Amino acid sequence: MRMKINSTQVSYFTLSAYFDSGFFKYFYVAVIMCLYVVIVVSNVFLLVVICVNRSLHEPMYLFLCSLLVNELYGSSGLFPFLLLQILSDVHSVPAAFCFLQVFCLHSYACVEFSSLAVMSYDRHLAICSPLQYNARMTSRKVSVLVALTWFYPVIVAAVTTALSSSLQLCGNVIDQVFCGNYAIVQLSCSDTTAHNVYGLFTIVLTLFVPVILILFSYVRIFKVCFSGSKQTRQKAVGTCTPHLASLLNFSFGCAFQIFQGRLDVSSVPKALLIVLSLYVGILQPILNPIMFGIQMSKIRNACKDLLCNKTFSGQRARGEKQLRRSFIGSVSVTE
Repeated sequence: MRMKINSTQVSYFTLSAYFDSGFFKYFYVAVIMCLYVVIVVSNVFLLVVICVNRSLHEPMYLFLCSLLVNELYGSSGLFPFLLLQILSDVHSVPAAFCFLQVFCLHSYACVEFSSLAVMSYDRHLAICSPLQYNARMTSRKVSVLVALTWFYPVIVAAVTTALSSSLQLCGNVIDQVFCGNYAIVQLSCSDTTAHNVYGLFTIVLTLFVPVILILFSYVRIFKVCFSGSKQTRQKAVGTCTPHLASLLNFSFGCAFQIFQGRLDVSSVPKALLIVLSLYVGILQPILNPIMFGIQMSKIRNACKDLLCNKTFSGQRARGEKQLRRSFIGSVSVTE
């Protein structure tokens, strides 16, 4: 019989999914550090490219900026935590920090789905109603959509975290490598009906509603593509392919997270479970800047222009410096 422990008495959580890897922990730290650097550099670089290039100050790229900021936000809530835990010999986390991570990861997932839904709506207007696009997608509407993309998920995540932190817990051992909301709920000794009802409500609003909006948008887009010209199809493929790839990748990762705690996965190797649990937090922030940067021609050309200008400016500065040195040398010889 488990003794009931009030949540206010739980001062820390223990993450039991970590194992003693000996000297290999430094290898894991190096790999995770490299992945985090790639995520930060690639997302920040794409943000800079969009910000400095005025031709990219369009709704589609502004929504993409919101998505890239969310990738930085979500990865920052996961990677530093993983690095500290791998290097630490005691895998315990203060309760307050654990719930903070629950809030960060939950809001990250909600913002991701909301951003992808808004981007699909933007592509639907641009492809299906190109003549009315500028009139319907005004700067004020873009601002409202970006604000809703962040405001609503933050409120949902805050309420979810508050409900989880108020539960009475029977223990403090989480069988994961990070703090997950459902893993904490599984430790509860109290009635979780309100939490489960609210969780179902948020899943419907943050998952099914965006997916329905995305499906509706793409049904209309495909209908226009099949009945339109070859140029229309090429434009649709160029702008929609990275969005679809990002959506499918993120949906797969979220589906695994949802079903992992609700199905019997005891036969699956623990190392594979750990990798799959980190799938969304690692691959999604890496995939998005690469896919959007390579597939979308305007961003690709802007990246080339920015890099070429920097290279040319550096070469010109070095040439001018050498010219000044040679001029000063010739003057001194003449004297």
